[in-house]
Amino acid sequence: ARLVESGGGLVQPGGSLTLSCAASTTILMFYDVGWYRQGPGKQREFVARIIRDGGTINYNDFAEGRFTISRDDAKNMVFLQMNSLKPEDTAVYYCKGRWLKDFWGQGTQVTVSS
Repeated sequence: ARLVESGGGLVQPGGSLTLSCAASTTILMFYDVGWYRQGPGKQREFVARIIRDGGTINYNDFAEGRFTISRDDAKNMVFLQMNSLKPEDTAVYYCKGRWLKDFWGQGTQVTVSS
């Protein structure tokens, strides 16, 4: 299975951006799908995920209230709507699906700067 992210770019502080993750197979194969990010000089960190069974959604504290994760099972896509962006949100954002092992996308760069 392949995951391909898109939608990154340069946005001003306070702005919004929506990231997309397209799966080459049904996303229902994954136990959970989610987003991670890695800022410059930082370790990769969890952002948000949706668990397949039951639809439970989890967010990291910094994402709660600003970011919204969603999925479109018919299109095999996962989205991350990001609002009120801050410079510290600057990072490469990765999509991850988990099923027997972790499947990662190549990442998409998000830069928040004026």
